Amino acid sequence: MITGIGIDIIEVARVKKAAEAHSRFLEKIFTAEEIRYSETMHNKYLHLAARFAAKEAFFKALGRRISWTAVGVVNLPSGRPELTVAVPEALGFDRASVSLSHLNDYGLA
Repeated sequence: MITGIGIDIIEVARVKKAAEAHSRFLEKIFTAEEIRYSETMHNKYLHLAARFAAKEAFFKALGRRISWTAVGVVNLPSGRPELTVAVPEALGFDRASVSLSHLNDYGLA
């Protein structure tokens, strides 16, 4: 049963600007695994923006905000993104799906 649907879009430049302006921005918003993954990519901020959008979309679907780092996006060996959530049972669900997209200046989930 679907209990919520969320969508979000963000400009890559906003994520980059925040990271450059605030030394701990990445650590406050992204999991260590998300940061490591983005560091392996040609345009790390493009991938971080899509993950930021995924977290915002999840918060919208959930109907409330939890810790930014309690939610993460990992890539399965197939390349498909998967949303990871700390203690999903306590939030009242057992599974969450995510789809990511990015194009030059925008990240979307």
